[in-house]
Amino acid sequence: MSTPQTEAPRVGVGVIVVRDGLVLLGRRLGAHGQGTWAPPGGHLEFGETPEDCARRELQEETGLVAREVLAATWVNNVFADVGRHYVTLITVVPAADGEPRAMEPERCAEWRWFSWDALPQPLFAPAASVHASGWRPPGV
Repeated sequence: MSTPQTEAPRVGVGVIVVRDGLVLLGRRLGAHGQGTWAPPGGHLEFGETPEDCARRELQEETGLVAREVLAATWVNNVFADVGRHYVTLITVVPAADGEPRAMEPERCAEWRWFSWDALPQPLFAPAASVHASGWRPPGV
């Protein structure tokens, strides 16, 4: 039996941090996407710009401070198993201050740097959709 749709589509913001030609991904913990790899990100809050959301989520999840946030692309994912639908706005942070730390250890086990051409598997659905689209972050 499938889970029925329980809410309207939500807007997520994904943050692709690029450093030395590599991108930052974390291994997710928790029910939604557990065990998959994803960039930092979260839900767009009422009145918040995607860029401000990217800055906030990046700092909350990794401790990194974005110097710049660029709008990049978007993906559309339906998570039928949990009755959720997300449109995720992808942003790029070409420079950030600090070293990534697991600031929310109940949600992310670790942060690691990867080549865009050799991403770990499995990827969280929005990250997989971005990668499969052929889009590439600048600087990788």
